[in-house]
Amino acid sequence: MKSIPLTRRTGMAVAAAGVLAIAVVPAAHAATPSPTAQSKVASDLARQLGSRSAGAYLDASHQLVVTVTNAADAKTVKAAGATPKTVARTGAQLQAAKKALDDAAVPGTARMIDPKTNQVVVAVDSTVTGDRLGKVEKAASAQGAAVRIRHVSGEFRPLIGGGDAIWGSGYRCSLGFNVTTSSGAAGFITAGHCGNVVSTWYSDQGESSELATTGKSVFPGNDYSIATYTGSASHPSEVDLYNGSTQAISGAGDATVGESVKRSGSTTGVHGGTVTAVGASVTYEEGTVNGLIDTNVCAEPGDSGGALFDGGTALGLTSGGSGDCSSGGETFFQPVPAALSALGASIG
Repeated sequence: MKSIPLTRRTGMAVAAAGVLAIAVVPAAHAATPSPTAQSKVASDLARQLGSRSAGAYLDASHQLVVTVTNAADAKTVKAAGATPKTVARTGAQLQAAKKALDDAAVPGTARMIDPKTNQVVVAVDSTVTGDRLGKVEKAASAQGAAVRIRHVSGEFRPLIGGGDAIWGSGYRCSLGFNVTTSSGAAGFITAGHCGNVVSTWYSDQGESSELATTGKSVFPGNDYSIATYTGSASHPSEVDLYNGSTQAISGAGDATVGESVKRSGSTTGVHGGTVTAVGASVTYEEGTVNGLIDTNVCAEPGDSGGALFDGGTALGLTSGGSGDCSSGGETFFQPVPAALSALGASIG
């Protein structure tokens, strides 16, 4: 049985399959806005400030901090209830530096903007050596202090596997979240690198109990796919927590740097961590995927397509990464809101 690289899990319970569990995030302090509320403020301010801001993040106290480069924008941020942080480089400047690095990308690398340090980070895995490493270092050096290189032990690769285990064509992935398709039918979303190789999904490893058929699937570029249920399995809007309970999923939201999150998958169950970047680009051997959520949450092959969530909010689908859940790792997720928008689907 081939295992498909990691993907974000959908919050669905599949009969006879180990649904990827979503763990409940501890309630925030009463004085701290909910993650959903903070995500909305961050999104609203991103639209207002545009490329003048280099991003936002949650600090150690889980308060929203938004980067600015002038006093007028700092006033706007304060008025919205967030904390402004004056930085040297605008979002436009960092995006330009990231584009130059994207143009010089080689397999085994990822590029992302770190709003906390006001830099572009180039993550380089252990396979990047010799001339390929020299190419990356030359491109980074050309951008000066706006860029730093971070070396990663292990290899960036898609991780087929996931939340509730789903099988097809000899592969195993994880279900991400249950959705309603554009036609009003019940379905689920999972990773595109899973949907690309599986046209019919089953709820059992022997592939005798048909579950769903794949519709649109996109990978690389993005990493999402949608499938429509054909079987009789129940499909509530929830994620398996792998402890006999589930987490209800009520909607989708955008992740924020510094946010505490959980990831559920059929190989490793539920693991937690922190969002370290958004808008990341990672170059696998199969090609580059853009706009990803970068985290320090671990995952392993078979977790692909599984769910990333914060309480009842669906955030991402497991795409790929490096490391494992014994030594730790770095995992990238396809944002759920962007996938839903592209697919014309909704949670539930």
